[in-house]
Amino acid sequence: MAYSSAKIDASTSNIRQLLSHITYNIGRVSAYIFLGILFGSLGSIFSFSSQSRGYFYFLIGLMMILMGLSMWGKLKFLTSLESSIAFNSTIKKLFSFLIHSKSFWSFYGLGILNGFLPCGLVYFFLASAAITGSWFWGGVTMAIFGISTMPSLIGIGFIIGFLKSSGFREIMIKLASFVIIGYGLYMAYLGYCAVIA
Repeated sequence: MAYSSAKIDASTSNIRQLLSHITYNIGRVSAYIFLGILFGSLGSIFSFSSQSRGYFYFLIGLMMILMGLSMWGKLKFLTSLESSIAFNSTIKKLFSFLIHSKSFWSFYGLGILNGFLPCGLVYFFLASAAITGSWFWGGVTMAIFGISTMPSLIGIGFIIGFLKSSGFREIMIKLASFVIIGYGLYMAYLGYCAVIA
């Protein structure tokens, strides 16, 4: 929403807007693939039994529940973590440079930067990448995750004006928080079942 508001004018042609959003998302997916390769490589060092996977998924489930509660405004858990990273002086300077740049490739840079910022869903898929125990499949896992989120994010980019001018964004954040909490409970349950099995 930030880059769409600051970098894309209403007068920009639809083709140019689409290419900008695609470039941004390619940058984001590139960062995810890099992280997937990294976590897959780290996962190859360890041996994941079904029980250790259960513990892993249980912890990820708890993280997602905390993220959902944070989005809902009930906790400051991930908000504090995101703020500590996002408001780092170096990150702020880089973000400011990219958001004000008129270069087409600044969208790619913003996508990469966004890919490294904290996100509960990314944590879950990074855990999945680590469990693969392979740099290749770790990268593939994160590539699938990133590509799967592209349609919704590109769509949000196009309807940004509507989102800013109404309470729609607030409603969607509340809805997303409930979905993430629900999915976190499901993941924690799967982890619990794997541990006691």
